[in-house]
Amino acid sequence: MVRRPTVIIVGRTALLGLVIALAGCASDAGTYGDPGARAMPAGYSCQSVRTELNRLDAKGTQPKVEAAGRGQKLSAQAQADVDRYNHLLNVYLGARCHA
Repeated sequence: MVRRPTVIIVGRTALLGLVIALAGCASDAGTYGDPGARAMPAGYSCQSVRTELNRLDAKGTQPKVEAAGRGQKLSAQAQADVDRYNHLLNVYLGARCHA
């Protein structure tokens, strides 16, 4: 039969181990996790990228992006719009313009 104080000590030790493990993970997040915002390519700004994304959205590019993601074949012009949209979105999100 296990005595009650032993159970409390084992429980507290396990809890302490969990806290230490989580603290280690938290400290690694800055080192190995999020690399931070990337610099915008020359000639780009958050506003100019957002403007072009809006223009492509108004042109109806979003359904084409989804179709391409499903593997559907697109015309050369539609594929060019999808590629441009994806490039701009990566620049926009990578530079943290949305934040």
